[in-house]
Amino acid sequence: MPATLRDVAELAQVSVRTVSNVVSGYAHVSERMRQRVLAAIEELDYRANPVARTLRTGRTGMLALVVPEIDVPYFSELARDVIDAAAEFGYRVMIDQTGHDHERERRLLMGDDRTMLFDGILFSPLVTKSELLDMHRSEHMPLVLLGEHEFDGRFDHVAIDNVRAARDAVAHLVATGRTRIAAIGAQPLEEYSTPLLRTAGYEAALEEAGLEAPPEYATPAPHYSRTDGYGAATALLALSPRPDAIFCFSDLLAVGAMRAVFDAGLSVPEDVAVVGIDDIEEGRFARPSLSTVSLDTPFIAREAVRRIAARIDDPAAPAEEVVAPHRLVVRESTAAV
Repeated sequence: MPATLRDVAELAQVSVRTVSNVVSGYAHVSERMRQRVLAAIEELDYRANPVARTLRTGRTGMLALVVPEIDVPYFSELARDVIDAAAEFGYRVMIDQTGHDHERERRLLMGDDRTMLFDGILFSPLVTKSELLDMHRSEHMPLVLLGEHEFDGRFDHVAIDNVRAARDAVAHLVATGRTRIAAIGAQPLEEYSTPLLRTAGYEAALEEAGLEAPPEYATPAPHYSRTDGYGAATALLALSPRPDAIFCFSDLLAVGAMRAVFDAGLSVPEDVAVVGIDDIEEGRFARPSLSTVSLDTPFIAREAVRRIAARIDDPAAPAEEVVAPHRLVVRESTAAV
């Protein structure tokens, strides 16, 4: 017969509760006691029964991470960091994507059959409106929101200061001597906050520098992809006067924009400087390497997992708003003229 918790407890001469705490990754167990239990587990070749644990505790040990698109490098890197952070709390992570689908986000928030598999959800919505979250029953499923949204403090929320991040990027372009600064990434038909906040930061930085930009310099992008960055930059380069710098609302947009500059027979940064936001690995190895606003995804992941673990333990705890740090990383795509 397979070894049980009681068998491990008897061999280690501790309580069943102590063995359970060690197996569950509970932090408040002395190192001496933990090592004694781990030695007994190894000797007996004990394997935890996840079904029995769920029936006993009402928990699965699983978290869900829901993102719009897993193939976007930023979300891939975030998923990696969430998995690492969750392991420190004794959780495993399952990843789902919504594909910008409002109905899929609604089903997740309302609680479909899949959500019963998880102890909590880390949710990065794009198209969900704040009033839709009224449908979510936090007592049914603990929830932590990721990304740049305004939800009136009703939920735990981890995000960067998007206005400041955009201002820092554009102020850097101003400091390198650029005066005709365009932006790619506005989404006027959407109501979620990321493009709105980054547009506000772009406009604020121009105002602080005493610069003006014609309306056509603020170019929309339906998706934050290389293709949309390329198309938007191509349109900007056809304008007269042509921009001498482009602030992109994501690094993928910026990678596409740089390609458009080269295909137009121009150079980055000599003719057009380009800066993005995200600091994805692709930008570091592009030629020229991409200047960007680096987002601290390990910090975002750790704080999100910390908050969901606390929410699982105490559903009535007050919500926290956590602002993640960011920093400007200057590379070859914005070298001074």
